[in-house]
Parts: sequence; C-alpha cells; structure tokens
Amino acid sequence: MSSQYKYWKPFVGPFDPCKPIRVKSYATPPQLYITFQPVGLQQFETPHQALMHGTLWPQLYSPYPDPIKGGTSSA
Repeated sequence: MSSQYKYWKPFVGPFDPCKPIRVKSYATPPQLYITFQPVGLQQFETPHQALMHGTLWPQLYSPYPDPIKGGTSSA
C-alpha cells in the first residue's frame, strides 16, 4: 500500500515576505488505495468505535495529521 502522506518542495522566492516552508505535505484518504471492497472486511467491534473513527472499517480510517510533523487525532 502506498503512503497516504505525500510531500513536495514548493518554490521559495527570494522576495517572499514570510518565512519559507521548505517541505509541504497533504494526506490522501485510504480508500484511494483499495480498488474494491473485499468480502468479510473487518469492522470495528462496537458502533461507538465506528462513530468515533468516522468509518465502519478500520482499514479505511486515517488520522489525517501528518505523523512526522506530529499532531493529535480527534478519535
């Protein structure tokens, strides 16, 4: 499976007024890497867990904050 975090190096101009951000990132959702839903895909144990994660299937959950940069997930 591909990484769900993508990185790129934007152009930094010599006259940019702000401190440059050398590497930027964005998250892609896990469902982009699953071409079909397999039979018997594991589900969360309780409805509460599924609601807290925003999906019924653990394989489709993504915390979204970049783990390299840190940040906390709401789940």
